[in-house]
Amino acid sequence: MIKKIFLFFISLFFFQFLTFAQVENSTSDVMRSYGKIYVVMAVCLTILVGLIVYVIATDRKISKLENELNN
Repeated sequence: MIKKIFLFFISLFFFQFLTFAQVENSTSDVMRSYGKIYVVMAVCLTILVGLIVYVIATDRKISKLENELNN
């Protein structure tokens, strides 16, 4: 279960970079010129890592409760 979730988020992460590489518009140029694009990417990455950690922690807690219930 964890592997599937992890692979999903990794594939989502890589597809996000592919779409960023293909799209060129004035907004990204302005943000890149001021260096704000790195702040936006850092915030997005932080949120993504936080969600992954939360899902993994919740899955471990649920697995532990299931093991206690079965024993």
